[in-house]
Amino acid sequence: MSYPYQPPPPPRHRSSFFWPVLLGVLLGYILFQILGSRVPRLGRPQSEPRPVTARGDLAADEKATIALFKESGPSVVYITSLARRSYGWFDVMEVPQGTGSGFIWDRDGHVVTNFHVILNADSIKVTLSSHSTLPAAFVGGAPDKDLAVLKIGAPADKLRPIQVGTSKDLQVGQKVFAIGNPFGLDQTLTTGIVSALGRTIDSVTNRKIEGVIQTDAAINPGNSGGPLLDSAGRLIGVNTAIASPTGSSAGIGFAVPVDTVNQVVPQLIQHGRVIRPQLGVVLAEDRVARRLGVEGALVLRVQPGSSAASAGLRGTDRDENGDILLGDVIQAVDDGKIDSSDDLIAALEKRKAGDTVSVTILRGGKTLTVNITLQESR
Repeated sequence: MSYPYQPPPPPRHRSSFFWPVLLGVLLGYILFQILGSRVPRLGRPQSEPRPVTARGDLAADEKATIALFKESGPSVVYITSLARRSYGWFDVMEVPQGTGSGFIWDRDGHVVTNFHVILNADSIKVTLSSHSTLPAAFVGGAPDKDLAVLKIGAPADKLRPIQVGTSKDLQVGQKVFAIGNPFGLDQTLTTGIVSALGRTIDSVTNRKIEGVIQTDAAINPGNSGGPLLDSAGRLIGVNTAIASPTGSSAGIGFAVPVDTVNQVVPQLIQHGRVIRPQLGVVLAEDRVARRLGVEGALVLRVQPGSSAASAGLRGTDRDENGDILLGDVIQAVDDGKIDSSDDLIAALEKRKAGDTVSVTILRGGKTLTVNITLQESR
């Protein structure tokens, strides 16, 4: 079947669609702008800075803490110990070995820190609170107390010695403040309380340090050697160790009491070492004494010409058969019981050379008491 031919419709002119569409777009845009200025855009709320609320004055304890830091902070220093390393035949460099804290003791440039902070260092640098760094010379150390004294060549007017307090009248619960350089972050202040008194910790020589202060002020690696202060900003201890399963602060830190520091530091400055009062005897190691069934400090040898020799003390010897003849066993000094060589050392450190002490000894199953005048250690 055939269909009548129908010619295609004539093409529409493009302008008949373009102008209505363009007009609609323009009207929509104008309408959107008008309404959009009145309705907040979705996801973009209009906002302005909040007005600042006046805080009023700082609390009294805040002011006191701020004042303490401003006063004591300039006394605290940052210590870097350096070790020499060889690279090739001629290339020798000094590299950081460890860091710690310390504090200015006097205007002569003496700086106090822990002995373990500078142990095995080939050279030492001290950075003041002003960020100036100076080389430091080793003056003296007391490893048994984990204390050391350095000296820097800074003008006296650039040094602010720390205020020294006392530790004999401290009370559990009183506020304390630690300033130091934990993890190398200098001039860091932490706060806490005296958590306990009379603790005992081991020094780097494994000798006991007695009368140690326990605190919950945050102490971390790098705080060692820095000051522990009371609320008056006075030095009451030197932050030395922490008890922690991770190596970071667990709220149990220990500080060597300032009464010990104030006794040791002047001797280190004057003599380079601690001048201890002594009896003039050489003691057997405690493990040896225990193996021999001895309770007390066993005298191994009496030094000729010593106070102990003058008092007639006897050392350990052997008979003609080679059997051991036990020497005198020191069991008390004045009224203090002696159970070990550490006890004897601790008892004598509370005295000074020239003091006369009453020494109770066990000799051949008999107890004797002799008076001995203490002499200076050589």
